[in-house]
Amino acid sequence: MIYLTAADLPTKPAGERFRELLGRKQILQLPGTQNGLAARQAKAAGFEALYLSGAAMTASMGLPDLGVITVDEVAFFVRQVARASALPVLVDGDTGYGEALNVMHMVRTFEDAGAGAVHLEDQLLPKKCGHLNDKKLADAHDMAAKVSAAAKARRNLVIIARTDAAASEGMDGAVARAKLYMQAGADAIFPEALTTREMFEEFARRMQGTPLLANMTEFGKTPFFTASEFEAMGYKMVIWPVSALRCAAKAQEDLFNAIRRDGGTQNMVDRMQTRAELYAAIGYHEYEALDASIVTTVIPQGMPQKN
Repeated sequence: MIYLTAADLPTKPAGERFRELLGRKQILQLPGTQNGLAARQAKAAGFEALYLSGAAMTASMGLPDLGVITVDEVAFFVRQVARASALPVLVDGDTGYGEALNVMHMVRTFEDAGAGAVHLEDQLLPKKCGHLNDKKLADAHDMAAKVSAAAKARRNLVIIARTDAAASEGMDGAVARAKLYMQAGADAIFPEALTTREMFEEFARRMQGTPLLANMTEFGKTPFFTASEFEAMGYKMVIWPVSALRCAAKAQEDLFNAIRRDGGTQNMVDRMQTRAELYAAIGYHEYEALDASIVTTVIPQGMPQKN
């Protein structure tokens, strides 16, 4: 399926569609998709919404996840993922790229680019991956002001407030912040870097009735849990933020090493997507068919004929 003609596009805003998915009984599974091709592949696998990770975006640019990219750079990724998939996308908004007015600008920019949801975090710049040590937290009321600003600026965008407080302020601090952020206008809460099943269960119990997001990142502080396990613990969303990029990056590394070692790609062909598979993934022949249909049907009518 391609998404060029109006008939192919969703009629509801992405925020409304994301909110409808959240309203279902089952947990919403959001794989990280760092570009348009990954987005199309995730949709083909059956996913109904996607996640755009700041760590994956920056890594794809050859940069660390330290809050160094801009709103406009992120919007470029949002546009290609949303356009390629026509699915609602949850976007990593980091710390909001500044204070309250900057957050409002970010919300409008992301929504215009096609985002369905955004999450904001309560770290101070330079922010870090949530699973690293020595994170510096913003004042809870300053973060609440950002959440309030985001809620004022959005039309349909779902606002998710992330708190990194569990590591430094304990469960009491994380829950207190989460409740404050909900009062400020957040639609859901993202408790980052919880380290045990018991912590996930306690947070969900103490935030009863609040939609919660779980982060199932590899090589971090959270043990491996499945989507169904998170659902049983009381969570409405789960992200796998950098998994696709990690697999792609490892495959690229192996390829480049093989070319240097073997003088060519002959020993890697069996690990490649074929030309036919790539064309199917990007809808190459559907674009050709659409182009041909336009050429054959858009014919001027009633033009004078030469004698």
